[in-house]
Amino acid sequence: MNIYIFTANKTNVDIAGNIAAIKNQLPEKVRLVAVSKTKPVEDILAAYHAGQRIFGENKIQEMVKKQELLPKDIEWHFIGHPQTNKIKYIAPFVSLIHGVDSFKLLKVIDSEAKKNNRKIACLLQLHIATEETKFGFNTEEVFEALDSPEFLNLKNIVVCGVMGMATFTEDIDRVRNEFRNLKTIFDSLKMKYFQDKPEFCEISMGMSDDYRIAVEEGSTIVRIGSKIFGERIYQH
Repeated sequence: MNIYIFTANKTNVDIAGNIAAIKNQLPEKVRLVAVSKTKPVEDILAAYHAGQRIFGENKIQEMVKKQELLPKDIEWHFIGHPQTNKIKYIAPFVSLIHGVDSFKLLKVIDSEAKKNNRKIACLLQLHIATEETKFGFNTEEVFEALDSPEFLNLKNIVVCGVMGMATFTEDIDRVRNEFRNLKTIFDSLKMKYFQDKPEFCEISMGMSDDYRIAVEEGSTIVRIGSKIFGERIYQH
């Protein structure tokens, strides 16, 4: 079992310099999510003072604690696999939930958003990798969900696009094809369900090791952690 060390940055990582270097490589239309999971508030503040405002977390409890301690103009993105019984804790403030991989989860987010008198933006996570351990709708399931009459009754969510994770491999062609597949699915969903919905415009794909390929294949949001904050420190 991995235990995260939640302490101040001891590695003298140039967080501000790393952010500047990455943003210089990104097209203007591509947004950077600084993946701050397991990182202390000191590191997040270093990124914040460098101008970064979007941060991604994958543990709800950790995200809630950080949100309470950090500036309120931070845009929090939940990038993990959310448990339905914990959505209520982030519903009051979360800006975007990336990993929506079931219709059941969509319904829970809608319900919790309604309780908080707000609409929550969501991305539909597609399973594009060859690894079975990754989550996500398959193509048939996502069309089935959006064809459901129940979907039209969800008034407190805003489906803004899709999200996917490529296979963890050094095979660049495979990664590129998986990202290209996600873009194709996005285009199909846009054409069939969201032609008149300008908010359906996001493709969240690409992390520290593959974001350049993702951007070439149409990504509008990249999720980068280690190339900003340095490698995570784990204690077994």
